[in-house]
Amino acid sequence: MEFYRIDKEVGKNISHYNSNFIMSRIVKTEKPTQIGCIHLEANGIVGFHQAVVPQLLIVLDGEGWVRGNDERRVNVKAGDVVFWKKGEGHETATETGLTAIVIESEELTPATFMRKKEHKQ
Repeated sequence: MEFYRIDKEVGKNISHYNSNFIMSRIVKTEKPTQIGCIHLEANGIVGFHQAVVPQLLIVLDGEGWVRGNDERRVNVKAGDVVFWKKGEGHETATETGLTAIVIESEELTPATFMRKKEHKQ
């Protein structure tokens, strides 16, 4: 399980075409990619299972926890990004509610674009 950041402090200022915004790139793929949004209500859970393909979980709102094969729970909140490799066991849960984008693809390499997040054990 790896953790990344996409907040504006790690983004790039874009000024092309008289633009003025910050872009935090997430992923680029050439193979088929599935992107979805999950909504976990209070006490919601995505049960422990193996990742069929590499997977990113991007927490948009709320907070909860994730765990991988080591069964150690790590708290997550809006702005956190978690990456699981193909075959890695994982689970996501919340007591208060959580909304996240899930990106799945055989060719998912988030480290190319995002900075790893320092997290406390």
